[in-house]
Amino acid sequence: MAKKLRIIPLGGLGEIGKNMTVLEYGRNMIVIDCGVMFPESDMYGIDLVLPQFDYVVQNQEYLRGIVLTHGHLDHIGGLPYLLQKIKTPIYGTDLTIGMVKRQLEEARVLNNAQFQVVKDTDSFQLGPFKISLFPVAHSIPGSVGLVVDTPVGAIVHTGDYKLDETPSGGRITDLERLRRLTPNGVLALLADSTNADKPGRTQTEQVVADELDRLFGGEAKDGRIIIATFASLLARLQEIVTLAKKHKRKNALTGRSLEENFALARELGYIKIPDRMLVDIDAEIPDKNLLILCTGSQGEPRSALNRMAQGEHRHIDVKYGDTIIVSGGTIPGNEEEVGRMLNKLFERGANVIYGKLATVHVSGHGSRDEMQAMIEAVQPQYMIPVHGETRHLYLHARLAQNS
Repeated sequence: MAKKLRIIPLGGLGEIGKNMTVLEYGRNMIVIDCGVMFPESDMYGIDLVLPQFDYVVQNQEYLRGIVLTHGHLDHIGGLPYLLQKIKTPIYGTDLTIGMVKRQLEEARVLNNAQFQVVKDTDSFQLGPFKISLFPVAHSIPGSVGLVVDTPVGAIVHTGDYKLDETPSGGRITDLERLRRLTPNGVLALLADSTNADKPGRTQTEQVVADELDRLFGGEAKDGRIIIATFASLLARLQEIVTLAKKHKRKNALTGRSLEENFALARELGYIKIPDRMLVDIDAEIPDKNLLILCTGSQGEPRSALNRMAQGEHRHIDVKYGDTIIVSGGTIPGNEEEVGRMLNKLFERGANVIYGKLATVHVSGHGSRDEMQAMIEAVQPQYMIPVHGETRHLYLHARLAQNS
C-alpha cells in the first residue's frame, strides 16, 4: 500500500497559541513548533495551556526532529514540557535556539535536545523531508517560513509573517525565494490566520517608530519615559534604543525576561547599543535623560509595570510628569487586567499612552490583503488555515476559496 503524508495539528487551530504541527510519512515524523497558550479568563488556577503531546511521545522513535519558525512563546514555550518526555534534535535560527536553550536550562532538560543552529536560507534533510527556510518579516528577528519537500509534494508553512515593506531591521518576507524553492508547485499551504478578520494590510512597523519619535520630542520630552512591551518584541526594542540615542536618553531595563532577551539579542548582534547608553535601573539620571524599558504590557501580576502601578516596584515610583507608553497589543482575555493596571497608573499621575490613543503598536501578522498575496504567490493545490481561532480559520479558508 502506498505511503501517505499525514498533516496532524496538535495545537494552534481554534485558538491563539500552543502552535504545533506534525508531518508524518511512513515511519518518519517531524514537528513544526511547540508553543504554549496563555489561559483564558475562566481557566482559574491555570498558568499555561499546552498542546496535546501524547501522539509525539508515543511515536518518538519515528521523530526526526523539531523545526522552529521563531522564538515567541506560542511557538517554543511548550518545549520544556515535551523534552521532559523525549529526546530529539531541534532546528532553528540563532536567536530562536538561544531563547530555547535558556528555557530548557531552567527546566533542567537541556541535555534532552541536540541543537542545530541554521541560517534563514539553509536547507537540510530529516528522513524523507527536505526542509528549506525562507526569511519572513515578523516582530522578532530570525523568523522563518518553511518549504518541506516530501515524496508526495511540497508543503509550505508560513510561520507568523507580514508583508511589511519597511520592517524593523529591514528584513522583508522573501516571496521571491519562496517561489524559487517551489518550482514544481505546492501541494499544501499551511498559512497564518491570526488577522483573517482584518481588512487591508497591517500597518508597517515604521509607523510605530515615527509615532514614538513624535512623542519623545513632544509631550514626553521633559519627564521620564517608561515603555512597556513584550520581552520578545526585540525588533521594537532596537527601534526604541535608536530613538533614545537621538533624543539623548540613557536606557534602563527592568523585568527578568526583558533583561535576558535583551542581553541575548545584543550578544548575537540583533540589538546594537553602546555600553554608555545602558544604565542600572537605580542610576541617578535626570528625568529628561532617562528611558526605562520594562515588561508588563499585558497587565501580568508580577510584571515590572504592574508592580509600578501597585506601588510595589523596588526602584521606580510612578509620579506626575512620567510618560508611560504601552507598546503592545492586548492579547484577547487580558483586557480586564490591562484596564485595571492603566487605571492605577493614571491615579499615580502618569501620562499613559496606549493603543486607543496613539499608534504605539502594530501587529506582527499580515491582514487579509497580505494573506491574499501569499496565496497568489504560492498557488497551492490545497490551503490549510492554521494559527487562529475558529472564526479566523473559516474566514481565511473563505478568502482562499474566492481567490
